[in-house]
Amino acid sequence: MIAKIRFLFLPLLLGCTLGVVAHADPLPPPVEVVKHLTDSVMTAVRDDPALKAGDQSKVEQLVETKVLPFLDFRRMTASAVGPAWRRATPQQRQQLEQQFKQLLIHTYSGAIREIKDQTVQYLPLRAAPDSTSVVVRTRVLNNGEQVQLDYRLVKLGSEWKISDVNVMGIWLVDNYRGVFAQEISSKGIDGLIEVLSKRNKELAQGRPASP
Repeated sequence: MIAKIRFLFLPLLLGCTLGVVAHADPLPPPVEVVKHLTDSVMTAVRDDPALKAGDQSKVEQLVETKVLPFLDFRRMTASAVGPAWRRATPQQRQQLEQQFKQLLIHTYSGAIREIKDQTVQYLPLRAAPDSTSVVVRTRVLNNGEQVQLDYRLVKLGSEWKISDVNVMGIWLVDNYRGVFAQEISSKGIDGLIEVLSKRNKELAQGRPASP
């Protein structure tokens, strides 16, 4: 099950590290958030050979400083855990967030090594001016092929944060929720934390994904 989670993370991370199609007109604020994330990560990778090689400490620093600030990470974790989040203790919630973050960090190194000459095309934003939840639609272009990669953003105060990603019609947090629910049903919240912790240790040791 955790191998499935790792697979689902990868398209999100690839989407954050691809080149961008230039725009002459100013972009709406939510679209600009996604573009800025893309640009900052891509520039960092291009300027640092160790990052492109997947250096774990460099990758962790990159995720902490350039990726996580763009995510509503608590919302993503709570949504993935589902109803069990409400009965989780503060300590369990902290552990779930930490393990979820570590899973992202470990899988990011693989995504970085996949950076090539792909580009991202931004589609017109379909949202009212006063919307506080929008979907930024993009298409990843790679050798004539298009991959749907959309971002759901929520407005928190004056900031826009990414709360979910849609890859080829599949919202990733929904998939996490299904995988996590199976683990929680059979092993409880502490069991899910243990499974995530074990998987993160395997990834840290460079072991391949479990079946």
